[in-house]
Amino acid sequence: MPTILVVDDDASNRDTLERLLVREEFTVLHADSGRSAMDVVRAHRMDVVLTDLKMPGMTGIDLLKAVRTLDPDVEVVVMTAFGTVETAVEAMKEGAYDFVSKPLKRIDLLKTLRKAIEKRSLAVENRQLREQLGTAGEGVIVGQSPAMRVLLAEIDQVAPSDATVMLSGESGTGKGRLARRLHDGSRRKEKRSITVNCAALPDTLLESELFGYEAGAFTGATKRKEGRFDLARGGTLFLDEITEMQMATQVKLLRVLQDGEYERVGGTETLRADVRIVAATNRDIERDVREGKFREDLFYRLNVIRVHVPPVRERYEDIPLLAQHFLVRFARKNGKTVRGFTTEAIDAMCAWRWPGNVREIENAVERAVVLCRGDQIGLEDLPPTVRGESGRRRLTFEVGTPLAHIERTMITETLRYVHGDKGLAASLLGITARTIYRREAEWSQEGRGNSEVLDRDEP
Repeated sequence: MPTILVVDDDASNRDTLERLLVREEFTVLHADSGRSAMDVVRAHRMDVVLTDLKMPGMTGIDLLKAVRTLDPDVEVVVMTAFGTVETAVEAMKEGAYDFVSKPLKRIDLLKTLRKAIEKRSLAVENRQLREQLGTAGEGVIVGQSPAMRVLLAEIDQVAPSDATVMLSGESGTGKGRLARRLHDGSRRKEKRSITVNCAALPDTLLESELFGYEAGAFTGATKRKEGRFDLARGGTLFLDEITEMQMATQVKLLRVLQDGEYERVGGTETLRADVRIVAATNRDIERDVREGKFREDLFYRLNVIRVHVPPVRERYEDIPLLAQHFLVRFARKNGKTVRGFTTEAIDAMCAWRWPGNVREIENAVERAVVLCRGDQIGLEDLPPTVRGESGRRRLTFEVGTPLAHIERTMITETLRYVHGDKGLAASLLGITARTIYRREAEWSQEGRGNSEVLDRDEP
């Protein structure tokens, strides 16, 4: 149950808020001053401090600074009276999560508190993950976004079976590591996992690599060579870039999938295949089937379980974690003392669309670690494409688009870009944070009607 500390020198305000928050199933602590609030923070673990801005002695901003020193993960929401919005914005620059204006609106207050709690939960989880990254191997799959959680849950559910799996997704999304996770979670994990990149070998060589060959099968074949099906016996065979395989080899692979049999090149002995097949492609394989570039019957044999790997631009929440993961690895590799990123660098990385996906992030961070002269990677250390504007999302509108629609789209997209930071969004748009709050309230009223306003008698 989330814990909220209410700080207000007015006892009736504290009582009103406590009744509301307890009814919403929050654990509530309270303090009548900034100094007594500090004692509570030292003694208890909490998620959010909800504090009045104007208090005698230690002000809300003073309390904010002190709380952030004691526990950087605690989120602080300030309550402001009419006419002190500019001061509240200043508090947000000091690290406050958000502010709410008096008289407090019940729905808006609860929405802000729940978002603050969610942010703290993610911050704690991400910090714990970053601590684990220091000892993680290079094959670790980094990601805590909703898309990655769904993907990994699907992979882990499929792994124990012997079903053939088709991994689809753009180049650089980590399909090879997911194939390894499938193997490590299977009953074949004690045997070998063999990878074949179908695009890296000519078709004639690919066939002999897959199935092996007998001595004398062709010029230079002086002795028998085992193929990848032999080497992966009892384990997993990962066929990367499967759509690059030519038709002749597709026919022979189809026979293995249908009958479990194959012969080495130049041989007559029929061998039994005992492997779990995992295939991957970065192309539209259905289109290749329609265009006659890939056998339809082989496609259906390979496509028993389809797992799509999302690109980085669809899970931008993972970008800071991926960047920190690669930073730890390359700092150790290059003997550097780089420990993190500046806010500007992280903002630029989160805004870039990363067409090369995880592989591009890896290369960008390695470059930044090598070029960095301090203990933090700054904007100037990133590749020009990442720190520039070319990767930012561009919005276009048709002539005649209503201004209200344009305004709402620009505010919504800017908030998405800055991950909900209203102060920063307002700065980028050249408006006040109050304008954003007012517009959000108007949009909320369009869908739900007027918000309920708190007063001292009925929270």
